[in-house]
Amino acid sequence: MTEDLDHRFSCLTWDQIKILDQVLAEAIPIHGRGNFPTLDVKPKDIIRVVKEQLIEKQINVRDIRLNGSTASHILVKQNGTSYKDLDIIFGVELPSELEFQVVKEAVLNCLLDFLPKCVNKEKITAQTMKDAYVQKMVKVSTDHDRWSLISLSNNSGKNVELKFVNSLRRQFEFSVDSFQIILDSILNLYRATDCKLAEDSHPTVIAESMYGDFNEAMDHLKYKLISTRNPEEIRGGGLLKYSNLLVRDFKPADEAEIKSLERYMCSRFFIDFPDVAEQQRKIESYLRNHFIGEEKSKYDYLMTLRGVVNKSTVCLMGHERRQTLNMITILALKVLGEQNIIPNAANVTCYYQPAPYISDRNFSNYYIAHGQPTVIYQPYPFHIQMQSSMV
Repeated sequence: MTEDLDHRFSCLTWDQIKILDQVLAEAIPIHGRGNFPTLDVKPKDIIRVVKEQLIEKQINVRDIRLNGSTASHILVKQNGTSYKDLDIIFGVELPSELEFQVVKEAVLNCLLDFLPKCVNKEKITAQTMKDAYVQKMVKVSTDHDRWSLISLSNNSGKNVELKFVNSLRRQFEFSVDSFQIILDSILNLYRATDCKLAEDSHPTVIAESMYGDFNEAMDHLKYKLISTRNPEEIRGGGLLKYSNLLVRDFKPADEAEIKSLERYMCSRFFIDFPDVAEQQRKIESYLRNHFIGEEKSKYDYLMTLRGVVNKSTVCLMGHERRQTLNMITILALKVLGEQNIIPNAANVTCYYQPAPYISDRNFSNYYIAHGQPTVIYQPYPFHIQMQSSMV
């Protein structure tokens, strides 16, 4: 291994290997739709079955890795890092569309093995299993990126995500989620029935930081620091993840640099999601997937996101920027409404289109109570502006 590559890798300690073993051995429920039963799936079992199916179908598997927040949780559990999705990467060869289809059918057929023995599997098709257990499927096939994703449903948000990667230019958003743990050595141990995992006889398990410098990325993870490179390369700019890190008390590693990076994040987000309706769908989807069981954090997240957009957006026209800020504010107020929480009115200014008769100069039959925030009429559609003290 050359010196240039060596700094990207590190071996797991025995304590980290024990946590990895616990994660791979923990049964995760895959919830079925309709009358389909819940499947209790251990990650190490579904990885083994999927790999066997791929090899049987003559799909070359280079390696298997644990990615993202789960890998971060294993490496630095003591600082309270948690994970939701279990993100497993199969390094495979996908030279044509045929291989994409073979991979999809292999995964769906594997799910049949986890159905209860009492279920008659003969008439259950791959399409039926997809409709019952798959939350989402993604396929990307471009000159630079060739990969597919199959996400299995879990009602608590702990989805098992199986990603099959031929090539992927950008494999991380921030340094703290850039870790990948190479699983092949521990998976081989599970297959050897005469071997047991023990401190004096365990395999060497290697982790890699896709950010580049493993030790630097580990410091960022330990001390809850935010760092990235070229956010304009990330779909969505990493803006939503960045706001999530901020609301979880992560701090920028470099305060001066982050101001520039925020502008790139916002610019890329609005390039990928130029329409306000698209932006809203993306934000709502992010809230659903990343704040399950954390309803009270949604408001703080949205106001943090709004603060970043308000401060660092330089690529939008004035009215476009106001529309986006309005949308985020209304989502935040909706979250408060769902929680039966009323914000302090002193921090809210409402702008909306007045009724036609207001333009009559002789009309003055309205009343503003003393000590209340002034209602300001402006000739543009409904707008709610949160003061900076709320961010």
